[in-house]
Amino acid sequence: MKKILFLLLITVAQSLFSQSVDSLFTSANELYKNGKFEEAIVQYKAIESKKVASSELYYNLGNSYYKLNKVGPSIYYYEKALQLNPLNEDITNNLVFATRLALDNIEALPQTVFQKINTNYLQTLSYNQWAIVSILFSFLAATLFLLYYFSYSSSKKRLFFITSIICFLILIGSIFITYNQFSFSKNNTKAIVFAEKTEIRNAPTLNSEEIFTLHEGTKVLVLDAVDNWKKIKLADGKLGWIIASEIKEL
Repeated sequence: MKKILFLLLITVAQSLFSQSVDSLFTSANELYKNGKFEEAIVQYKAIESKKVASSELYYNLGNSYYKLNKVGPSIYYYEKALQLNPLNEDITNNLVFATRLALDNIEALPQTVFQKINTNYLQTLSYNQWAIVSILFSFLAATLFLLYYFSYSSSKKRLFFITSIICFLILIGSIFITYNQFSFSKNNTKAIVFAEKTEIRNAPTLNSEEIFTLHEGTKVLVLDAVDNWKKIKLADGKLGWIIASEIKEL
């Protein structure tokens, strides 16, 4: 009886939480439609503070900041939305427009064929989505093998055997890609510069040499951390140290 009551309480709490979030999201959307972007941001951030993560929430936050010409936050939230929904064209297009507002024009280093395949094709799905692909092909491979095993027709046996082998090979490939994308995601922490202008130094101290300047909205790769400093790498290969509070990790 106690377990049933506990489950009922959890269900009611989840329902009330969902209604609260939906109400805030609807209210924020209305404020956005009426051009009250700062007020909309407050509502969207209230949802975010409840540990709710969705591409729609981040996309709307990106749009709100973009309308206020706040380059760093708009790029940051578009990137967050894209992480959850990599195939969404609206997010991709808006990110392109927002990136054009950034002052730093950084040319990426040339990529190898394998890097291009990884960037243009494999990374269009997150490692979670690749994991789902692996699970689907595992079920498909198992089903086809069972159909092969219990089938009496030789032509059907041949068909089910070949297709099950193909699905099994795709399964192995998707597992490998999932692991690869997971490792890449964990070892390649990206961040957006939030400071309007910041000096990048050759060591994690204020009295070290300034080697180049970055502006709001630039995307960097975080390599290391020392005290309140982060070691970063740019798309063109440049390395340096930045004060941690001047970037926001994705």
